[in-house]
Amino acid sequence: MVQVWHRVDDVPAAFAALLAERSPASVALSGGGTARECYEAAANSAVDWSATEFWFGDERFVPVSDPDSNEGMARTVWLDHADVGAVHSMAGAAPGADIEATAAAYDAALRSRPPLDLVHLGLGPDGHTASLFPGSDSLGVTDRWVIPAGDAEHPHPRLTFTFPAIAAARTVVVTVAGAEKRDALAAVRAGDERLPAARIDAAEVLWLVDPAALG
Repeated sequence: MVQVWHRVDDVPAAFAALLAERSPASVALSGGGTARECYEAAANSAVDWSATEFWFGDERFVPVSDPDSNEGMARTVWLDHADVGAVHSMAGAAPGADIEATAAAYDAALRSRPPLDLVHLGLGPDGHTASLFPGSDSLGVTDRWVIPAGDAEHPHPRLTFTFPAIAAARTVVVTVAGAEKRDALAAVRAGDERLPAARIDAAEVLWLVDPAALG
């Protein structure tokens, strides 16, 4: 694994510039406030996305129209306003949908394609990444790429990439912004594997971190 840390003043701008430079054929998107700002920056860049396929690294198991949907957020600020190659919806959570079957179908679809060029992840104040939460059984899964997830501390049942799915990507980009992430980031940088984000692994892992998060 090659792991590179970049101190950047503007994380969303740095993320958008990286996508423009790399022109990935496939990207797995994230959720959260920093991700939203990153996607707003990407939407404002003069990049042709028509050959890029978009996936999701985790999702709340809700309809895309729900305000808590990661896909819904990404569509609102970016994907629905661009000519994109394809959008692979993770949830598809119509009433009565089965979360186990949905996870298995997304797992199979992901495995059937070439490795993802880029997976975008974030860092929660508790050290979680994707929907891999501290102390959860999800952290030990090695034989599946997409699983149901969630706990009592976070709303909604969820779907998430596992560590093997993340590791299969060519590049992982982790964006971290804000002082509320400072303690978690310090623990990750110290190698504290009790925090899921400290266990991110791939051929190339790039961290885009702002001064507030670095302290």
